[in-house]
Amino acid sequence: MDRVLISGLRVPGVHGVLPEEQTRAQPFEIDLELSVDLSSAGASDALADTVDYAAVADAAAAVVRDESYRLLERLATRIAEVCRADDRVAAVVVTVRKLHPPVPLELDHVGVRIER
Repeated sequence: MDRVLISGLRVPGVHGVLPEEQTRAQPFEIDLELSVDLSSAGASDALADTVDYAAVADAAAAVVRDESYRLLERLATRIAEVCRADDRVAAVVVTVRKLHPPVPLELDHVGVRIER
């Protein structure tokens, strides 16, 4: 199966378990890997024959920006649901990273990766 990749989508959102995470936006980074048959688009060179990655990125960004969840697992699941709304998407891998987690240690990020 072919893949459409969207990497490093950064969107602020209000997600987290701690009280301060539920009231202020913080940065999240999203990677998407969509399993799509790209043979028609490869032959036709027509956007109508593929999944519009701009529309997928907008939909994923809207989930992060406009919805609110306690767990990264739920946030990733909602993004996967939005991605799978297009019947041409056979499967999706979603990686969600919280770039500034409230952890009293030095680390780059925390995240989850799900496959649906």
